[in-house]
Amino acid sequence: MKKVFTLMVAVSMLSLIACGPSKEELAAKEKAKQDSIAKAQKELAVQDSLTAVAKAKEDSIAKATAKEDSIKAAAEAKKAPKGGKKVKK
Repeated sequence: MKKVFTLMVAVSMLSLIACGPSKEELAAKEKAKQDSIAKAQKELAVQDSLTAVAKAKEDSIAKATAKEDSIKAAAEAKKAPKGGKKVKK
């Protein structure tokens, strides 16, 4: 009876060990994890680049608008009479 019990314990331990993932499966899982991290970092870099381009475009538009406003203000200043209207007495 003692030998049968020992044999059953040994067989159950071997079956538990056999159920675990193999080295290849662990390596594949780790590679998939690293690939996922690399993909996320690449997508983040692309998003950062797109954000930078959009900001540069907005800054350029703002600069051009400010320049146009400055030109309009200078033109209006030339048209306006200096010193205001003179009133005859």
